[in-house]
Amino acid sequence: MGESNKDFFQEGRKEDWRVNLRESLKSKDRTSIERAEMPVLAPEDRNSINCEVNMGLSPEQALIEAKRCLDCLNPTCIEGCPIGINIPGFIKNIESGDFLKAASTLKETNVLPAVCGRVCPQEIQCEASCFYTKKLNKKPVAIGYLERFAADYERENGINGKIVPEIRNTGIKVGIIGSGPAGLAAAGDLAKYGYKVTIFEALHQIGGVLRYGIPEFRLPNRIVDVEIENLKKLGVTFIKNFVIGKTAEIDDLRNEGYKAFFIGSGAGLPRFMNIPGENLIGIYSSNEYLTRVNLMNAADPDYDTPIHIGRRVAVIGGGNTAMDSVRTAKRLGAEKAIILYRRSMEEMPARKEEVEHAIEEGIEFRCLENPVRYIDNGKGRVAQVIVQKMRAGEPDESGRRKAVPVEGSEYALDVDQVIVSIGVSPNPLISRQMPDLNVTRSSTLVINSETMQTSVPDIFAGGDIVRGGATVILAMGDGRKAAAGIHQYLQNQ
Repeated sequence: MGESNKDFFQEGRKEDWRVNLRESLKSKDRTSIERAEMPVLAPEDRNSINCEVNMGLSPEQALIEAKRCLDCLNPTCIEGCPIGINIPGFIKNIESGDFLKAASTLKETNVLPAVCGRVCPQEIQCEASCFYTKKLNKKPVAIGYLERFAADYERENGINGKIVPEIRNTGIKVGIIGSGPAGLAAAGDLAKYGYKVTIFEALHQIGGVLRYGIPEFRLPNRIVDVEIENLKKLGVTFIKNFVIGKTAEIDDLRNEGYKAFFIGSGAGLPRFMNIPGENLIGIYSSNEYLTRVNLMNAADPDYDTPIHIGRRVAVIGGGNTAMDSVRTAKRLGAEKAIILYRRSMEEMPARKEEVEHAIEEGIEFRCLENPVRYIDNGKGRVAQVIVQKMRAGEPDESGRRKAVPVEGSEYALDVDQVIVSIGVSPNPLISRQMPDLNVTRSSTLVINSETMQTSVPDIFAGGDIVRGGATVILAMGDGRKAAAGIHQYLQNQ
């Protein structure tokens, strides 16, 4: 929520403007109201400062947008939400002017509403299931914008986390491995069930991919900090610098009285293309690049983990992580920042909004192009990437058209830095330390999809360590499902 919106919350103005606006909207047909446009930081300002691009809806915009909701008898938007938020409920609270109740409704099922309102791909989930999208062929209700608005309103008015639900603590200890979105979601629900929850995090800061993988211009750390503080108020304990299997074994924790565990350690093992020259200096995985910049302040040369500031940077891939990487490179001073993607722009899996922002910021997109080898500068550092042009072939088993190389189309592209962003796999450390866990060929954990229980009865899992790489909201859905599974398991004990 931008600074310019705060004057709406001054005492004496709160009710008048809401009442007047609601009255003026009464006679208006809901379906005739245009969808709200998110205010954004000007493109010419973004590359010089690492501030959040989206600035948040004003209270007026939020109330008008909430008016668009048709309050469907069968709200299909809820079916499209992986964590089952009462979407019509919180939106109707915004429409009635009760913004705090809207935030409270969100928190019944979502422990990270300010996060989800920023990074969840609503356009392919809840908003894709909106009646406007499915039946009216119009732009859906801006569910994500409204979720962010309600969470930000509560936080900026100093009320966030003050209203803590009454919890009957059972004293039963549950351990969670990993403090990413899956672990945080599981912790929130388990704390509400009354369990004594401890999250064990391998890194020196809490938040997992929310902290190290998503840049400040999309998700400021202060937002993550507030959501974590709210979990602490629910009684969740956090232990940092704790590597399961190294700091302590799972049996050590069992001996300390832990009765069940949730593994949400993510997928931190980067994939590479295994092409010639990929081990040259200046070639990073997106995981390493973003972790160094976001978590370790590597952009500051005085820190112990500096990073080379590329002038001509190529990012390989077309997902959200690729967009985060190339936009970060631009902000660090890249004169030329390029996306190389082997399929078409239409097939790019990144959020449409992120692609649009990247284009506005001067990122160059070279689609249907793929690297085949790297050339060094004679001193072991990357100097060029040899790129082969591609064409769309026949659809594969998934229905997606194959990217087929065009013979004789190779050309050299001058670069001094390359960031590979073609996916991740779970780190095999967990499965190696716990050989009784069943794993797939790709090192993901095998679970019961209904309860999220692994082959070891007291261990449950979810998020990227099960999916191999997915969205924040899908990981949170796994965490909530696992919390219910753990609760059922412990009750049966």
